[in-house]
Amino acid sequence: MIGVGETFPTYSLTATVSRDIKSAFKNITDQDYKGKWKLYFFWPKDFTFVCPTEIAAFGKMNREFADRDTQILGGSTDSEFVHHAWRTHHEDLRDLPFPMLADVKRDLTTELGILDPKEGVAQRATFIVDPENIIRFVYVTDLSVGRSPQEVLRVLDALQTDELCPCNWQKGEETLVVA
Repeated sequence: MIGVGETFPTYSLTATVSRDIKSAFKNITDQDYKGKWKLYFFWPKDFTFVCPTEIAAFGKMNREFADRDTQILGGSTDSEFVHHAWRTHHEDLRDLPFPMLADVKRDLTTELGILDPKEGVAQRATFIVDPENIIRFVYVTDLSVGRSPQEVLRVLDALQTDELCPCNWQKGEETLVVA
């Protein structure tokens, strides 16, 4: 799996960005959102049980990430049409404020090293990428266990201080000073 300190791979994927069929799809590349922090998170499959709980939770926290100059990008190996149908028919996903990337060829998930070898779907993986496109945080859980968007935001806050942050550090707390 690609890790901390490595450059996030180049990609060009179709994303679902709204429910309006006239403007539902957009091509997104690694060159979009230049100069911003990016939060990429992947889930195994659309129309499942755990996935919408965390996707909706990231959606509810979108403003907090945006306030930190961070663009959220979610994705799976499902197609943009499946994403669109899911957004249209799942109450909690209807008004998602971030793109849903469709890695149908599995190129990006393979390059990231998060394509599950048994299931053939994206693992439940999260990447925080800095404005220079360097991976600063990687978080992967079992397919059956959802993540904590609050913890991802806490780590983003810590990374953005560019200081030493102790265990359980929260934004606004003192960072460590080495004498």
